[in-house]
Amino acid sequence: MGSHHFVNNALSNSIAEHITEQIITGELKPGEKLIEHNYAEEYGTSRAPVREAIYLLAIEGLVERIPRKGAIVKEYTEQEMYDLLEIRNMLENMAIDRIQKHGTDQVLLKEMNQVLEEMKKVEAVHSYTQLNHSFHMCLIKMSKSETIKTMYSRLGWPLLRIQSLSFANKGNIKKSITEHATIIRLLDEQNMNELSAVLLKHNEDVIFSIQKKLGS
Repeated sequence: MGSHHFVNNALSNSIAEHITEQIITGELKPGEKLIEHNYAEEYGTSRAPVREAIYLLAIEGLVERIPRKGAIVKEYTEQEMYDLLEIRNMLENMAIDRIQKHGTDQVLLKEMNQVLEEMKKVEAVHSYTQLNHSFHMCLIKMSKSETIKTMYSRLGWPLLRIQSLSFANKGNIKKSITEHATIIRLLDEQNMNELSAVLLKHNEDVIFSIQKKLGS
């Protein structure tokens, strides 16, 4: 009984990862319905693991379950997007305050450099978005605060979905790479005031890109 549950669990996670990738890459659009039997057929399974996958994605905030309509890809209002980005900026500023007290962690700085090198090589928006998240998580980890790290992690996939909208705009990945190199330099120089200003501008640019994408 236990092993059967484990297999179903692993299958649900695989289906959830597959749907997540479809959402982040834009293959599934906001408001689009998730057809359970399509995924069940694709994975050669019953609908139960698919329903479990959709339940997991609803918890993550990527999918919305609507009575009598089923599950759809969550549509974020502009306000929800701005709120998420504002919370992100607030947490990163809290991290900068802690880094100012503890100093820059050279091991994490080296990791940021390595992630940046990977960011320069990828072309797919989905891959770049995930590397961007890894880069910013290094900054959060540098705060040495489990609370800040936990709160930042909770922004999760919705934040990545929003950022992927921004990176899909022409020229934004190239611009982002330049800004990330600046973030590393300012951390190395312990120039926290300028770093805070750069991160704020970085965030404002994402908001502007989304407005442009949505035609606001």
